[in-house]
Amino acid sequence: MARIMTKTGDRGTTGIFGGERVPKDDIRIEANGTMDELNAHLGLIRSHLAMDDPRHRFFGEVQMRIMQAMSLIATRSERREENPNHFELSWVEDLEAETARLMKEIPENGFFILPGGTPLSAEIQLARTVARRAERRLWTLDRLDPLPEGLIPWVNRMSDWLFVSAKWEMNQQGWPEERWQAFSYKRKRKKEDE
Repeated sequence: MARIMTKTGDRGTTGIFGGERVPKDDIRIEANGTMDELNAHLGLIRSHLAMDDPRHRFFGEVQMRIMQAMSLIATRSERREENPNHFELSWVEDLEAETARLMKEIPENGFFILPGGTPLSAEIQLARTVARRAERRLWTLDRLDPLPEGLIPWVNRMSDWLFVSAKWEMNQQGWPEERWQAFSYKRKRKKEDE
C-alpha cells in the first residue's frame, strides 16, 4: 500500500489525474468528495445486507462504478482519453431497470413521505440526499469543464433508485410510511373533484 501520510496536502492543495495540483476546495475536489461520501454511505447500507441478498451485489456494483466515475471527475476533459476508466451509458439503464423492478413491488401512495422508517430505510434516505448534493456539485463542475455524457443523469437516477429502495425496505418490513402531503397533481385533482 502506498504511503498514507504524504504531507503533500498540508498547504491546501491536492493532486488530480495527470499530476496537476489544485486547491482542496476546488469544485472538482468538492464534487469528488461528495461522491466519496455517497460511496461511504452505500458501503454502510451494504454492511447491513446479508451476503446472499441480491441488493448486496447491486449496491457493491454501484460502489465500484462510483470509484470509476470519481477517477473521471478528477480528470480534466482534455486529458480524459488518458484515463483508463470509462463511463458507460448502460449504467443509467441498469439503475432505471432496478428502480422499475422495485417499484412493481411497492404500492404508489401519491404522497411526499418523511425520511425515516426502519434504520436501514433511514440510512438509504440519507444516501439519497448525498446523491442529490453530488448531482448539484457535478452540475457546477460541468459548467466549467464538461463531464462524460450520462454521468450526471446517472447520479440523478441513483437518487431515484435510493428513494425507491428505502420505500421498498419499509414495505418489506411492514413499516408504515409517514405522509407529509399529497403530490401537487393529486391535490389539484382533489380540488377539481370538490
